[in-house]
Amino acid sequence: MILLEIGKLAGDNLKKVILDKIEHFRSDVIVPAGVGEDSAVVDLGDYLLVVSSDPITGAEKNAGFIAVNVSCNDIAAAGAEPFGIQVVLLLPPSLGEEHAELLMDEIVETAKSMEIEVLGGHTEITDLIQKPMITVTALGKAKKEELTSSSAAEIGDDLYISKGIGIEGSYILANDYQDYLIDKGVSQESIDKASGYLDLLSVIPESRIARKNGVKAMHDVTEGGVYGAIEEMAAASGLGYVIEADNFKIKAEVKDICNKLNIDPAGLISSGSMLMAVAPDIDLESVFSKNNIELIKVGRLIENGSYIEKNGEKEEFSLPDEDELWKFIKNVTQTT
Repeated sequence: MILLEIGKLAGDNLKKVILDKIEHFRSDVIVPAGVGEDSAVVDLGDYLLVVSSDPITGAEKNAGFIAVNVSCNDIAAAGAEPFGIQVVLLLPPSLGEEHAELLMDEIVETAKSMEIEVLGGHTEITDLIQKPMITVTALGKAKKEELTSSSAAEIGDDLYISKGIGIEGSYILANDYQDYLIDKGVSQESIDKASGYLDLLSVIPESRIARKNGVKAMHDVTEGGVYGAIEEMAAASGLGYVIEADNFKIKAEVKDICNKLNIDPAGLISSGSMLMAVAPDIDLESVFSKNNIELIKVGRLIENGSYIEKNGEKEEFSLPDEDELWKFIKNVTQTT
């Protein structure tokens, strides 16, 4: 028996175990399940319906808020506007009713603030889990001319991410493992700054700008961080890539947390950052600067192969086996 690693099933394993099992396809599904595609797209005639599901398993504090944002970010990455969510809550018997109510309050309040309706779902108490598990399915509408997918990127496109590297992972570490971080020498100032990243977790603003300014493909930077997002976009487009690590800009607080925990921030989950592919003749940085959103150039797409440029040297690159957050959680669990 081959044991599975913690984290999402990715790459060749995802194709072999899951995607290759799908045998029936409909003509009205114009973006089906595929490697690097986080949303399916259905043509309903007057508009496109975009659907995406995501679980939250690595966060505890503000998990309801994170769950809504992460699922709706996938909708935004497809060039759509989210309008509704369905929520599946699996709760352990040991969880008090007040905690369950708090989770639902977070979900409802977050959805309301984004003008998104909670369309129902399922709630179940089960002794098969020890912590709450939240899965949100988001629904969105898109104009056909504004649809983007990870597979639309082309050779020569520049790759940018918005806002920063390691956003969600640093937020989770600062909130759920504060005492551990202090013991490792992370400054209280860094913890406080990363704890305030909650308002950075939505990429809907980036989506609205990008789809009107020549961006061909978008991908929410989730598990696997910048490395994982680039790998998935390239795989969806059938292309290779060069990661431009020399261009990375790491916020001081993220650098402090990651250095003290021996974590590579570029391999850390980073919901709140949008990966965008755009032709090199488009000055995307100026467009986003006018909207007070920082862009960081993180790579470029090539015909084939995977490489990283570090300290002026280019070498072959292999995607790490798991996200830095899961690696950290596993190590902490094993040592406590």
